Amino acid sequence: MPLDIKPIPVLSDNYAWLLTATEGQRAVVDPGEAGPIMDEIGEGRLDMILLTHHHADHTAGADALRERYGAKVYGPRQKREWLPRLDHDVEDGDSFSLGSTQIRVLSTPGHAVGHVSYVVPEVPALFCGDVLFSLGCGRLLEGTAQELFDSLHRYDSLPDQTLVCAGHEYTRSNLAFALHVDPDNAALKARAGEVEQLLEAGRPTLPVSLGVERRTNPFLLAPDVATFARLRREKDTF
Repeated sequence: MPLDIKPIPVLSDNYAWLLTATEGQRAVVDPGEAGPIMDEIGEGRLDMILLTHHHADHTAGADALRERYGAKVYGPRQKREWLPRLDHDVEDGDSFSLGSTQIRVLSTPGHAVGHVSYVVPEVPALFCGDVLFSLGCGRLLEGTAQELFDSLHRYDSLPDQTLVCAGHEYTRSNLAFALHVDPDNAALKARAGEVEQLLEAGRPTLPVSLGVERRTNPFLLAPDVATFARLRREKDTF
């Protein structure tokens, strides 16, 4: 694999994602705090900090990590003034490399203004921040149902084996709602058993394949934006 991908728990239920290229370069996605990343890296290197959106639980560690390691900070161009100081702003269609591994940028608003996702085709892997969770999706904090529905479908061209590397460990709570709305889904029941085994073993439920999400996630299964919006409202009060 061209990248080693490791989830690092931060704050109460966030994940920062540490990416290490075969050549040794490192990036971290959405460092909500610096301490756990520093504990993992120690005196090693950190070359890039990739931010998906401006919410503090995804950005608060960026400045301390830049100061310690000299890492360059990448983040969305739209509303960049809401983010820590960026060395490189990015927008839909941009690409850059970590070592020899290409990273592509997708615009994915709906949860947050300016939200972007990072895709690593060679793995393949998707770093989707707060747009897609295992068995769930982000809340409509700064956008519309149409925007978030469209953003989720920006992932349609990605292969089923794509690793979904989301920003939060929300899988157990999302599972309860998914089973409520789709109780006869055999793939969902199988995922439920896997999730409980992982959590009981103290392991993360992420990454998960995009193919599994396509078969189990009620928000990806929604056939149209009206259904999606209804499910999102129901989840908000579930």
